[in-house]
Amino acid sequence: MNRKKRLKKGIESISEEIKIHENKLNEAEEANKEELVEYYHKDIARLKKQKEQKEEKFSKQ
Repeated sequence: MNRKKRLKKGIESISEEIKIHENKLNEAEEANKEELVEYYHKDIARLKKQKEQKEEKFSKQ
C-alpha cells in the first residue's frame, strides 16, 4: 500500500515538473535562447520517460 501511494505521489510530482518545464520552454523560445530550448526539450523527454516507468510500476501493483 505504501509503495503504491509513493508511486502515485511521484507521478503527480513529475507531471508538475513537466508543466513547469513546458512553461520555461515557451519563455525560452520567445526569447530566442536556442541552448535553453534544446535543454528543456531533452529534460521534458527525460521526465516523460520517468513518468511512463513509474506508471508501469504503478499499474503492476
